[in-house]
Amino acid sequence: MKKGIAVLVALFWLFPYTGCVSMVERTGRILDGSAFAERVRATYSARGSGLEIREVRARDGEYSLVILPERFPSVQIRASAPDDAGRFILLSLDYLDGNEHGWNEFRLDLFGSGSFVRPNGTGRGEATFSVARGFEPVQISSGRIRRYDTRITGNEALTYLRNRHERILVLTEWMRDQEPATGGFERHWGPILFPELARRRDRPREWLRPDDARVRAESVSWNTGYTERTFPEPLWNVRNSGTLLRDWEEALEWIRLKYEWNALAETLARETVLARGR
Repeated sequence: MKKGIAVLVALFWLFPYTGCVSMVERTGRILDGSAFAERVRATYSARGSGLEIREVRARDGEYSLVILPERFPSVQIRASAPDDAGRFILLSLDYLDGNEHGWNEFRLDLFGSGSFVRPNGTGRGEATFSVARGFEPVQISSGRIRRYDTRITGNEALTYLRNRHERILVLTEWMRDQEPATGGFERHWGPILFPELARRRDRPREWLRPDDARVRAESVSWNTGYTERTFPEPLWNVRNSGTLLRDWEEALEWIRLKYEWNALAETLARETVLARGR
């Protein structure tokens, strides 16, 4: 009973100050207990760095680093506790982001290392942080999905998330070979990926030709001619079946993360001086 009351109180305080997507994310973390699973020992940040570093302690007493890239609020990068020389090992990228009907949550294992040197061990002052260039994602090792009232976990969720990840990798590799996004990520790419759903003035020039065939899926009549002229073959069925549209609607931030992965890597690779906040 006490736990249920605590959850209701927490939700009462969260809801007035958060948007719809944020409410879904935070509610999920409260209900599964992860919001209370670790304690922050110290926080390091610097204006304009785009990063916040937290030293955290888990329930089992283990210490680690949590790296928060400002540009990707859905992401937490986890690393081992630094050794005496400040060296640490990257462990994972934890992703949690909501959509209109639920959320995607997963852990992407990482391979890499870095340095976090604090003044006088754990004393106050400035710390120097950087990640060695060339760190790499390995694979999604766990995850959960929420759709409406359905929660997908275990191997079913893992298979679904890995398949979506592969589709996003193919999509973003193609996107990076095109003209850079201008005027906002969603606004730029939405009409290119889905001209059928865009306003007439926003559609790509000559996206529709007289001999183009159509196929209907997900309540949309997809222009298969445009699909084959524009996208690599592995994405033809993904777009024509409406799967790409579902990926876009349910995992937009995930797509943006992979599209801007190199920029994230550059931010982490810069040697950054951070001040301890607490």
